[in-house]
Amino acid sequence: MDIRTLPKAELHLHIEGTLEPEMTFRLAERNGVELPWASLEELRARYDFGELQDFLDLYYESMAVLRKPQDFYELAMAYLAKAAEDGVRHAEIFFDPQAHIKNGNSLKDVALPLWEAMNDAKEMFGITGGLIMCFLRDLGADAAADLLKQAQAIRPFIIGVGLDSTEVGYPPELFEDVYRAASEMGLHLVAHGGEEGGPEYVWGALKNLHAERIDHGLQSREDAELLKYLAEHHIALTSCPLSNLRLKAIPSLESHPLRTFLDAGIPASVNSDDPAYFGGYLADTFDAITAALKLTDAELVTLCRNSIETSFADDKRKSELLGELDAAGK
Repeated sequence: MDIRTLPKAELHLHIEGTLEPEMTFRLAERNGVELPWASLEELRARYDFGELQDFLDLYYESMAVLRKPQDFYELAMAYLAKAAEDGVRHAEIFFDPQAHIKNGNSLKDVALPLWEAMNDAKEMFGITGGLIMCFLRDLGADAAADLLKQAQAIRPFIIGVGLDSTEVGYPPELFEDVYRAASEMGLHLVAHGGEEGGPEYVWGALKNLHAERIDHGLQSREDAELLKYLAEHHIALTSCPLSNLRLKAIPSLESHPLRTFLDAGIPASVNSDDPAYFGGYLADTFDAITAALKLTDAELVTLCRNSIETSFADDKRKSELLGELDAAGK
């Protein structure tokens, strides 16, 4: 079965993580940003990551080229065109405004062009979706609360909030108040957990932040009670196998716990996370994990179904996509 023919949602995608090296150099030249790398080859040589922080250092260095609304629009449209080729019919896209504000952008000049790109992608590619504004956990809860206040001005452009960046040392409990405030604004709640931190980071996101989905959740495999809880409460794990491999969270794709999650009854999905850095967009990620775990056609359909059912699309859109999936999966 060609995964590209199955309609699906992508729920764990950082738009900054789709910044390809060629676009990095092109935008740097257009915006007069001096890069620390002399060539594409020198930049690509930095893609051998020893740990999460190695990746994050490069990630933030690279996004410094994003300086104008047009840059964010072009970045999003490049991803959405690729996503359409991969069979993505609904995309819920993370963005990191705190890093862009530090680089001199206004919050609106980041969010509005991303939102406009998603509107255009609906017309051009039939992709629906929304934007999820992420808090950088290493900047702390006060900075997150300040960003949420600013987000009142862009509320029409976002559907939820997330929590990303360095995990260990910044437990979910620190962000309980800001998540409560986001919920009162009517925003959906997701959070990275259990990527480099242990199961306690997942429990914290569930119990303290009331997260509706857990991004990664990799280390949930270490806690049988947690696996049971996730299944019983139908809480999704947005798995990112290529990311986990490249950041050495797993020794091989064959050791990824995706099938463990499925067998436990957890509505896990497959996602590409930061595809420009980790070696593949969504279809590439599916192809790699399918080969490694020998996933069956039925399991591929289940993964696509999980992505649609645990998205924040409205019931009508979910019904449409599930109908298309049923027809394509026969």
